[in-house]
Amino acid sequence: MEWINTVTGRVRAEDLGTTLVHEHLLIGFPGWFMDALAPRFKRAEALARAVDKMQELLGFGVRTFLDPCPMDLGRDVEFMAEVAQRSGMQIVCTTGAYKQDEGITYTFGALPVEEIEAIYVHELTEGVGETGIRAGLIKCATGAQGVTEYEKKLLTAAGRAAVRVGCPVITHTDNASFGVEQIGLLTAQGVPAHRILVGHSDGRDDHAYHRALADAGAYVGFDRFGIEPMISDEKRMQSVCKMIAAGYVRSLCLSHDATCGAWLGRPVFGGRRALRAEQIAAFMPNWEPTHLFKRILPQLRERGVSEGDVNTMLVENPRRFFVGEEGPRKRD
Repeated sequence: MEWINTVTGRVRAEDLGTTLVHEHLLIGFPGWFMDALAPRFKRAEALARAVDKMQELLGFGVRTFLDPCPMDLGRDVEFMAEVAQRSGMQIVCTTGAYKQDEGITYTFGALPVEEIEAIYVHELTEGVGETGIRAGLIKCATGAQGVTEYEKKLLTAAGRAAVRVGCPVITHTDNASFGVEQIGLLTAQGVPAHRILVGHSDGRDDHAYHRALADAGAYVGFDRFGIEPMISDEKRMQSVCKMIAAGYVRSLCLSHDATCGAWLGRPVFGGRRALRAEQIAAFMPNWEPTHLFKRILPQLRERGVSEGDVNTMLVENPRRFFVGEEGPRKRD
C-alpha cells in the first residue's frame, strides 16, 4: 500500500514516521452505557485530554498513532478525526470486531462470513457509516481459552477482506496465546504473514513463543508497556533484548495499549470488577502512551539497544507492515 488511510485522509507510507502501533483514544466495553453509577462521558473534556496527549507525543517525535479499537468497544471515528485535526497527529483507525467473550456477538454471529467480509471492505474503501472516514486496516481478536468458532469466522472474514483490499491485519491476543493459530487462519485466506501484527505478544515471558511468531513471518507486538500487573516491564525489556540479540529486531513493534482520551463507563476486567479510571491509574501509574519515551527507551539504550534498532522498531517496521513490501527477516 503506497497510501495509508488515516481518519483525516490518506498519507504516504514513507510519511508515517515514528508510529505507536496499538493505542486508544476511547474504549468502552459492551454495555458501558448501562452503568448508571459510572462517571458520565464528557466529550469536550475527553477531547481536550486526547489532544493534549497527542501534542505531547508529537513532542517526542511520534508522527502516527494507530487506534485499533474494534467496532464493538466504543469506536468513535469522528472523535478520532477531531483529535487528529486539532492536534496534527496522524491517526489510523480499524474495522473489525472483538473476541467472543468481551465483544458484541449477536449480529455478527448471525451473519455469514461473506457479509462480514463485505462490511469490512466497505469500511476500508467507502468509510464508516456516513462519515466517509475509511479504516486503514482490520482488527481481529481471540480469547484465552482457544479460538472459538465465532472468532474463526471473524478471522476468515478479516483475511478475505484484507486480501481484497490489500491492507494489513492487527490482532488482539489474551495472555500471549494463540498467535500462531491466528497467523495460520489468516494466511489460509491468502494474507501474507508479514501483513499480520500479532498484538499483546508481550503478555508472557516466553522467548520460544516470540520466536515462533517471528519465524512464521509475522510482526510481534510488544505493545503493553506499562501494564505491569500482568507482567513487569523489566521482563518485557528483557524479552525485547533477547529478540534483538537473536536477530529479530525487524519483527518487533512497540506500544502501550493505553487509553488517553477516556474510558466509556467503568472498565470491567474479566467480567469481575468494575473500576474507575483513577483506580486504574493508581495501580498502573505508567500506563500511558509517553511511557516508552520517558522510561523504557532510555533503559533499553542502557542495555545496548542501538538507535538504529529503536528506529527499526518504531519507524521502519510499522512502515513495512503497512506497505507489505517484504517480510521481517532474521538478522544474522
